[in-house]
Amino acid sequence: MIRKLYHGSSDIIEKPKYGYGKSYNDYGRGFYCTGSIEMAKEWGVGKDQDGYANAYELDCAGLNILDLNSEKYGILHWLAVLLQNREFDVPSGLALEAKEYLQKNFSVNYEEYDAIIGYRADDSYFSFAQDFINGTISYRQLNNAMHLGKLGQQFVLKSKTAFDRIRFIGSEIADSSEWYA
Repeated sequence: MIRKLYHGSSDIIEKPKYGYGKSYNDYGRGFYCTGSIEMAKEWGVGKDQDGYANAYELDCAGLNILDLNSEKYGILHWLAVLLQNREFDVPSGLALEAKEYLQKNFSVNYEEYDAIIGYRADDSYFSFAQDFINGTISYRQLNNAMHLGKLGQQFVLKSKTAFDRIRFIGSEIADSSEWYA
């Protein structure tokens, strides 16, 4: 199955490099993409800086893909993965207990996968996760917030195999005045 993906950047990236990226991103190092060209344009621009929505095709046949949005997983699995990579403010004993409980009971060995599909923890999503850990919002509120739409989902290439299968097919300019949030 061929999947069309987009990556927002200040540069045109014809060949993504395996092993790059920030280790504290949602799913660790990897190449972060989306199925939405609009989301890629948003990701690609900065304040007063235009960017690009790079377009790719990925041959997913035979890839081991972790879909954190599938029936097998829930919001707490996503949150446990996020806790392994992102920095959370844990100001109380309750928050520390919550963090330890999630990591012990909902941890996913995501590093064994070629790619991951899951929510993106931008500032708004991350604040919901942070509020849940701190006991400010309920599980139901967190769950509702995460199901606001597919634009909040990302597709992350993790393995050398996945990087070898991605093919650049072009790019579109993203105008900062239109796409900067």
